[in-house]
Amino acid sequence: MLQIVSQSALPKAIATCFAALSIGLAASAQASEVDQAKAPVLEEVVVTAEFRPMSAAEVPGSVSVLDPSASGDSINHLDELLARAANVNLTSGASRARFFQIRGIGERSQFVEPLNPSVGLIVDGVDLSGLGGAATLFDVQQVEVLRGPQGTLYGANAMAGLINVVTPDATETLSGSLQVDAGNYSARGAGGVLAGPIGEDIGFRISARTYQDDGFIDNIHLNRDDTNARDERSLRAKVQGKLSEGTWQIAAGSVDVDNGYDAFSLDNNRNTRSDEPGRDAQESSYLAFNASTALSAAVVGELAVGWVDSDIAYGYDEDWTFSGFHPFGYSSTDLYLRDVETRTADVRLLSAPGQGLAAGAVDWVVGVYALDKEVDFSRDYTFAGGLFTSDYAIDRLALYGELATKLSDSWRISLGLRAEQHESSYSDSEAVRFAPDDNLIGGRLLLERSLASGNMLYMSLTRGYKAGGFNTSSSLDADLREFDPESLWNMEAGFKGRLMDDRLALSATIFRMQRRDVQIATSITRLRNDGSAEFIGYTGNGAEGVNQGLEFEAVLQAADRLQLTASVGLLDAEFEDYVNGSGEDLDGRDQAQAPGYQFYLAADYRFSQTLGLNISIEGKDDYYFSDGHAEQSPSYALFNSALRYSRDNWELSLWGRNLGDKDYFVRGFSFPNDPRDGYTATRWTQLGAPRQFGMTAKTSF
Repeated sequence: MLQIVSQSALPKAIATCFAALSIGLAASAQASEVDQAKAPVLEEVVVTAEFRPMSAAEVPGSVSVLDPSASGDSINHLDELLARAANVNLTSGASRARFFQIRGIGERSQFVEPLNPSVGLIVDGVDLSGLGGAATLFDVQQVEVLRGPQGTLYGANAMAGLINVVTPDATETLSGSLQVDAGNYSARGAGGVLAGPIGEDIGFRISARTYQDDGFIDNIHLNRDDTNARDERSLRAKVQGKLSEGTWQIAAGSVDVDNGYDAFSLDNNRNTRSDEPGRDAQESSYLAFNASTALSAAVVGELAVGWVDSDIAYGYDEDWTFSGFHPFGYSSTDLYLRDVETRTADVRLLSAPGQGLAAGAVDWVVGVYALDKEVDFSRDYTFAGGLFTSDYAIDRLALYGELATKLSDSWRISLGLRAEQHESSYSDSEAVRFAPDDNLIGGRLLLERSLASGNMLYMSLTRGYKAGGFNTSSSLDADLREFDPESLWNMEAGFKGRLMDDRLALSATIFRMQRRDVQIATSITRLRNDGSAEFIGYTGNGAEGVNQGLEFEAVLQAADRLQLTASVGLLDAEFEDYVNGSGEDLDGRDQAQAPGYQFYLAADYRFSQTLGLNISIEGKDDYYFSDGHAEQSPSYALFNSALRYSRDNWELSLWGRNLGDKDYFVRGFSFPNDPRDGYTATRWTQLGAPRQFGMTAKTSF
């Protein structure tokens, strides 16, 4: 029997918000029956991450499509948006969240190589998996979140799901926009967009953005309020053109993040004492080319090539204090430097519409995918006795295909398979060598039924996977060095449709995922001779895991002036037969980063053609920070709002996030680090953003 929330129902905040929205709906209806009669239908949203672009209502899977500009507040980074998607979580441990979890599955951090992401991140066709710091969102059309294994489409980096960031296309006429932002914590930003035609069949789009704030930390030792500051810049360009029988596109970009990292305090608050505050910097440059053309009346050819190079500097003050703070104190810093270069190529053939096999009855796709990734890594750690360096390389080669056909006017079936060879090599300055290789299989079996109303039911069985790997810390025992590949079977059923004369878009999904050889990031603590402790993270295989739940999303155009949005995820994610690195039996315990519920509820009301108000609430259940200890993040709910005024080509927005100034956490650990209590194991947390408010002004031409 499926049990999603075992200890408590959804919080009273949800019921309160539902009641408020219902009252608003009733008041709106009573105020103007004419408005209700004229309520517009919802716009169609197209998802691009599938083999063929299709509307979100036609995708036979659990998908969220998020618009960063929909609520009127200033969204600068992916980590400020993802709470609006059901069963999606994130972790920080840095200035921005780099790692994401879908349905309770996903990495939480990276200190040394290798990292095999469970959640893929694609930006304009470029693979940025594991490099979430570069996911800035200025001039982004939509963010597509595909939940569940994408074993046929994307392979090893998308066992739990995929996040696809899509920027807008060029425009047919010359157009542009300018935007400025200001807010508390000395927040300031500016950006611009210019788009238009170059010739008859070629267009361009270019955007640039800069954003800074002082962060939310006061360093009381250095008497500074900017040691956790953000300084982020992005530049993107796109050129698109038409072929005689197709299209082509070149996308290029550069993201320069130079943020501070001073987030943890011995008092578990926003007052730090670090004498050597850390750094969280990333410079990523990318280039992508894709083209699609009809090779014949029956076959379409597609080519996608991507390249990205990232220089990453991540470091922190390990003792969180200053020399002389305590007689038993110590002083240490840890700095990680990476140069990551990734090259990808994807070549596929597709049947043209109505031109498949068996006289057009069977649609087909076949393709070859290749990835080459190189990571040059160095670590400068106080207690290491010298600079540690390593070279890590990955080569992936995959062959994939899918067949789909109608069984009748209302039933459609498809079968997809992906075979992938994963090879890697590793060497470091301590003479450690690894060269594992894995042969991996994924795919999906999908059954769809079109209802007479035009809505859809679907059922699917999908298999995801990710490669095995190794741990390189010399402090680890030999039997903890290597771990095996992980696989996952996902059974899913859902409904998608439009109701109430196309004023209600509704999707609902139920799923059960069975994990095998679960790769679990855990940790052990080794005591040094001076009594301080070394915190060692490593990855190992647990026996099994079960992740099951529900996802519900709805958008209701309740009246001409009122739109309601709801996203709710319920999740039950447990281990089976697992003992962690500390010897604790975790059989039946919830997996880390897997809250029992998540929700996002919003109301958009238009007072007039020029003035609108957005009110939203987002929240989640408590969850474990890690599989290596028992510390948890408590449940919470955050209230947000934005008042937007627009007239002619101008728009002004006054916005606020976390208006209740609620304390919540984006990372948590448990280990000894405070000399004042004799280095007793303690719960340490990184706080999320406090109350933020500001103003955004935008003009377009």
